[in-house]
Amino acid sequence: MIHQKLLFAGLAIACQSSEVAAQRSSNNQDSISESAGEFVTRTVFWTEDQTPVDFLEMAGQHTKARWRQLYRPQAPAPTTDRAKAALTLGCLIGETFLIWEAGDAQHFRNNNQDISSYCRMLGVGEKMRPRLMAQAKMAEMDEWKDLRQEIVDGHQELTRLLREQMDEDLSVLVDVGSWLRSLEIVSKLVIETPEVDKRPLCIGSPALLAELRQDFASLSDLTRRAEWLQPVILVLTELEKVWSDRTTGPPTQSMVARTHEQLKNLMEDLTLK
Repeated sequence: MIHQKLLFAGLAIACQSSEVAAQRSSNNQDSISESAGEFVTRTVFWTEDQTPVDFLEMAGQHTKARWRQLYRPQAPAPTTDRAKAALTLGCLIGETFLIWEAGDAQHFRNNNQDISSYCRMLGVGEKMRPRLMAQAKMAEMDEWKDLRQEIVDGHQELTRLLREQMDEDLSVLVDVGSWLRSLEIVSKLVIETPEVDKRPLCIGSPALLAELRQDFASLSDLTRRAEWLQPVILVLTELEKVWSDRTTGPPTQSMVARTHEQLKNLMEDLTLK
């Protein structure tokens, strides 16, 4: 009987110790219990088959997204530098995905007008015009479900048209710009999300950063070495290094904030000035 009482007492103490340990772990979002195994820095929120709009939609499922609070200022008039214009155009396409999430017809139409201006500057305005007008009409009619695939197809058509007119670099920069804007948006959402296991969402996966860096490497020497474009590869390289480091443990809130700051400053400097 004494042995049984001692056994029950030991079990009770063990349970109380476990509860205290669990409470301490929950109070510190940047720590993990030893029994949790490898941490969530291995979490993958992005796969190769995802488009930026897939990525934003998935981000909305993991965060409390207030999409309309994430709009950015209107883009300036198209620059005469075609490469800069292509990167900004990609950013505007990323903005289209954001506006689709918000379901904002007026803002969608305004953004599409900016996209049309940049398409004209790059020589594909007439070919893209019917599609952009159709998209604006769909937004006006609240046909958001069908519009989702339409804007994905429009993005693909734009990059195809640029490749067909031998502007491969511009096509690549449009894609890079759309992803950078999407990462900027999602990293902002993650800052306002308390759960540690959601923090890797702000870069999707180190594999996404690696793919964007490879896209950058595919640019011609002249474009790739342009001084104004160097911040892009510097930020991508640094972020990939930070988020791929398996020795750092769980990502901290300051790590997320720093990531967003880098992306935000990059996009402001290259697409809003």
